[in-house]
Amino acid sequence: MTPTDQLAPDERLKDPVELSAASFSRFARFISGELGIKMPASKVTLVQSRLLRRVRDLRLESLERYAEYFFASGNGEEREHFINAITTNKTDFFREPEHFVYLREVILPARTREGSSRGARFKAWSAGCSSGEEPYTLAMVLAEYAGTQPGFDFAILATDVSTKVLRSAEAAIYQEAQILPVRPELRKKYLLRSRSNADGRARVVPELRRKVSFHQLNFMDADYAVRDQFDAVFFRNVMIYFDRPTQEAVIGKICRNLIPGGYLFAGHSESLAGLDIPVRPVKASIYRKPV
Repeated sequence: MTPTDQLAPDERLKDPVELSAASFSRFARFISGELGIKMPASKVTLVQSRLLRRVRDLRLESLERYAEYFFASGNGEEREHFINAITTNKTDFFREPEHFVYLREVILPARTREGSSRGARFKAWSAGCSSGEEPYTLAMVLAEYAGTQPGFDFAILATDVSTKVLRSAEAAIYQEAQILPVRPELRKKYLLRSRSNADGRARVVPELRRKVSFHQLNFMDADYAVRDQFDAVFFRNVMIYFDRPTQEAVIGKICRNLIPGGYLFAGHSESLAGLDIPVRPVKASIYRKPV
């Protein structure tokens, strides 16, 4: 039975209404428990706006009816739709560019000088990759460095909880406005324009796409099922949605996969001060795991 079969015909197309305090509290508890995201009462308008599309897609007459449907459905298939709707996915190419400068000018040359007992492959993890701009930015920076260092190779893991943005990231197709932060010489080298100039879209070149693997990961999982050890982890602009205990727990789990001497990048607006974590600050929003 579909959700619309449960409604009388005259009920199905009514305008959505606001969530009751009880329904919002129920959603807030679910979001905090499943995703670790803080959800105070001030976020009710955001939750309502994010869920309206699901109300329309399911042809339900109200957000209240959606709440009934969601919590009665066993959170199976609808759980994925809900997570895709509720998570925030703000990102850009070369966002917080100082991090990529530090990677290019400090970390990569030092690694080349010191060598690596693990071989020549540099491994990076974009944790909370959204629609792919961050891991493809990493791929561009690392590909440019590889062009100057014979034998240098790299691989990038990109993870997110939202299956919707992961599908978009794997497609690697971006609008003209989205690629503006990419320098013209890099655009020419790593982005393929649509055959239709009027289309205004570009796609990351295949050789760069092959360097990035995408997987779903929920930071609230006990085991991230990530087996690689990474030279650098970009975990940026995600912690702002977590409370302090959750931040500490998540960073602790991420750092299990950071090599001794590896680097953790946080967002410029995020502070790790006071957290009991296995990394130390080396520069604003850049941390290193002791060797």
